[in-house]
Amino acid sequence: MNPAPVLSLRDVHKSFGPVEVLHGIDLDLRSGEVLALIGENGAGKSTTMKILAGYQPPTSGRVLLDGEEVAFDSLHDGEKAGIVMIHQEFNLAEQLTVEQNVFLGRELRGRLLLDRAEMRRRTAEYLARVNCDVDPGTPVSQLSNSDKQMVEIAKALSRDARVLIMDEPTAVLTGTEVDVLFDRVRALKESGTAVLFTSHKLGEVKEIADRVTILRDGEVVHDGMVRDIDMDGMATAMVGRDVSDLYPPAPEGGPGEVMLRVEGLDVPGHAQGVSFELRRGEILGVAGLIGAGRTETIEGLCGLRSARAKLIEIDGQPVRIDRPGDALKHGLCYLTEDRKLRGLLLGKGLRENLTLQALDKFGGVLIDTAAEERALDQAIADFDIRAGRRDVAVGNLSGGNQQKLLLAKVMQSEPRILIVDEPTRGIDIGTKQQIYAFLRRLAGEGHAIVMISSEMQEVVGLSDRVMVMRAGRMVAELSGDEISEDTIVRHAVGVGASPERAA
Repeated sequence: MNPAPVLSLRDVHKSFGPVEVLHGIDLDLRSGEVLALIGENGAGKSTTMKILAGYQPPTSGRVLLDGEEVAFDSLHDGEKAGIVMIHQEFNLAEQLTVEQNVFLGRELRGRLLLDRAEMRRRTAEYLARVNCDVDPGTPVSQLSNSDKQMVEIAKALSRDARVLIMDEPTAVLTGTEVDVLFDRVRALKESGTAVLFTSHKLGEVKEIADRVTILRDGEVVHDGMVRDIDMDGMATAMVGRDVSDLYPPAPEGGPGEVMLRVEGLDVPGHAQGVSFELRRGEILGVAGLIGAGRTETIEGLCGLRSARAKLIEIDGQPVRIDRPGDALKHGLCYLTEDRKLRGLLLGKGLRENLTLQALDKFGGVLIDTAAEERALDQAIADFDIRAGRRDVAVGNLSGGNQQKLLLAKVMQSEPRILIVDEPTRGIDIGTKQQIYAFLRRLAGEGHAIVMISSEMQEVVGLSDRVMVMRAGRMVAELSGDEISEDTIVRHAVGVGASPERAA
């Protein structure tokens, strides 16, 4: 017999202005259970979680805590009731220390002053519980993204939550860090905590969740035990169509001539002696563990970091790239891994973001807004960008639509060589399928593409060749049947190819 729900939604609707985004949501969170809430970007997951945690009120319907209707006026009311939410976007004060972030707003006091020694001791204890080897006195601005995520989790643990809501907690974590997180989730489950978990990685849902609720277009389309549905079934329920054929096949004939040749690229402190070639019509995957220097190498190549190279050739001609404008001039364009901080202006609309990188095409000083609107019409059609209004602030779009807009933005520069860094991070499976099809179509049209990705299945499924990096160096180049998760991981950790493959 199932225990009574700790926290529930009953017939919850939510509207923003005239647009209703949730259409009668019913949902239950039970003690000692992990509920996975999944769906495409824009399906209503984040809004549902914010209503549960007290960040937003429902337009209609009821929120029940221990069977009694409640109305949270703020997230603080939710936290007082024992409901803690870990956001997909970090909710940390960058200039404060880890210790100050963990106790922000609920500092411990001694007789006269703050009890910093006790706060530091407890912070170290919470960090140890998630195997995070960070000094509590370190400013958050100095931490890696994965360490920031573990600090967020440690902060949540410090609040002794009855209900823990986790929005994409594994998006920036390594495999080892995910294992640590899941061990902590299991411990919380055993102690009676109700956990809501969202992820676009359906393998994680199968591993950690007891039940799964699937949203599509603001409605619940499936609710049941995880053991009763496979990953293909989840994906189909999420997007309303078959996504089993996720990766489009490479065209016949193979790649063409060399478009980019790099020899002896050094990025001080990050990469040494990196050399590779990229051919027309090819997707070159770049794999490696976090910290291997993948992003830094490409940023150095594109003029975003200080770097030097023995040779950079584009279309057989030596070029010099000292800044991003040089790269764009030679038809080389980089799509950043961080769409929110470095890729898009979140407070601006679709049109301003789309044309920002290629303003010279739209008049330069005096902007031809009519031409911008026509370009936006085309981008919305080509990239299936879904927004309620054209003037909506980009920060209010779902992650998938932000990523499609970012792709449309970089394509305004008409690159011949496109470098995409983590192109599907935090993106649902339906949008992934669209982005994979777009990249393969670009390659088929004669573009050359470099794809940096931490998702091994993505690297294997989409790449024509794979370059593996470790500790700032290229340690392997794989093609054909050599491309497998096993082989890539072995090179990435420094043990080489499997004995069977070597034989």
